[in-house]
Amino acid sequence: MTETIVSPVQAAIRAAGSERKGALIGYLPIGFPDLATSVDAAVALVEAGVDVLELGLPYSDPVMDGPVIQSATQQALAAGFRVRDVFTAVRAVRERVDAPALVMTYWNPVLQYGVDRFADELKAAGGAGLITPDITPDQAAEWIAASDRTGLERVFLAAPTSSDERLRLAARSSRGFVYAVSTMGVTSARASVDAAAHVLAGRLTDAGADTVCVGIGISTAAQVSDVLGYADGAIVGSLLVKALGDGGVEGVRRAASDLARGTRA
Repeated sequence: MTETIVSPVQAAIRAAGSERKGALIGYLPIGFPDLATSVDAAVALVEAGVDVLELGLPYSDPVMDGPVIQSATQQALAAGFRVRDVFTAVRAVRERVDAPALVMTYWNPVLQYGVDRFADELKAAGGAGLITPDITPDQAAEWIAASDRTGLERVFLAAPTSSDERLRLAARSSRGFVYAVSTMGVTSARASVDAAAHVLAGRLTDAGADTVCVGIGISTAAQVSDVLGYADGAIVGSLLVKALGDGGVEGVRRAASDLARGTRA
């Protein structure tokens, strides 16, 4: 019998599900407002109850990001962010906390850096893998090969408009979890998380996904709790980025601590 290998990200999510209601995944861009502060902020997220980190690689054409994240990543780029800073940041974070650190990145920076080179340096820095919002599994042969070689996670996105066939492909190709996009549109905090997210999570489970996490639009502990009623993890980004911009590291720590209440509700 072939032994099922549980990835580090999946293991962290499962542990959160056994100890609490589910996992909290927190996003922050690397280099905002500067590299050192972004590392401190990521560490603060984990100390406040975040189970898995999603560290964003600033990019000049962030088509999926809402205004809060776009502004932060543009500030990071203006301050001199370079792709190699990703590995510096991941290494610094992992030296201080044990939570898995995924890098959220558009595909072009990885392609320009060199897919194998990027994978090798991320692995060496202690990174868990990549979330790739703008590349689908059928376009990702080079990344799938590199991640298989290095053992890195690969998280693909699924949308409410995805066909059953596309959902099966995402479920089969992802490792760590499948990222279920709660609603169509760009990232931002919303007053409610679309009911489509609940339906999509169920469709992904039916399509064979072992672990499903829901993101886009989640901004309160109550929403985290609601999402964890039907998914394995809740992903929060814009609210945390705004908290960091407005209140610094302690501001983002407070915001994460408040969100983490939803994992215990």
